[in-house]
Amino acid sequence: MDEVYVVSRNRKSDITNKHFFKYDIFNAVLDMIIQELGDRFSEVSTELLTNMDTLSPRNSFCMFDASKLMRLRIAELSRLMVETEKHLSYRYVYLLLKLALVLPVATTTVERCFSTMKLVKSDLRSRMNDEFLNGCLIGAIEREALARVTDEAIMDRFQ
Repeated sequence: MDEVYVVSRNRKSDITNKHFFKYDIFNAVLDMIIQELGDRFSEVSTELLTNMDTLSPRNSFCMFDASKLMRLRIAELSRLMVETEKHLSYRYVYLLLKLALVLPVATTTVERCFSTMKLVKSDLRSRMNDEFLNGCLIGAIEREALARVTDEAIMDRFQ
């Protein structure tokens, strides 16, 4: 296989037989297969299958991508399942759709909490107990809700 590839009887090329069969023939066959698949399946079906790969649990959901997941229009699908009461028959499919809808929000919230915890519990405050840490984190994480509380309401509460 490592001999020089002969194009015609008298002409030799500078590539080997192995290279010719491994790359040139293989790529030509792949191009034909991709063309055939493109002719058989519509672009919408192909995109749907590609986006469904984000729900694959292989390698701890390594292919998860929230933007691809939102292109699946799963919110409309789950709403339609509830309207037609199919969520009772297909319980696990409905649970998977709910997980897919909640997962981006849940992971963002958890990441934000851990980032805040790194700021609150520094090296200087490494020995604080859980109750004090919890109080500090709630104040730091829920800043918007805490900003709406007036000073008068706090004084009334603790008097």
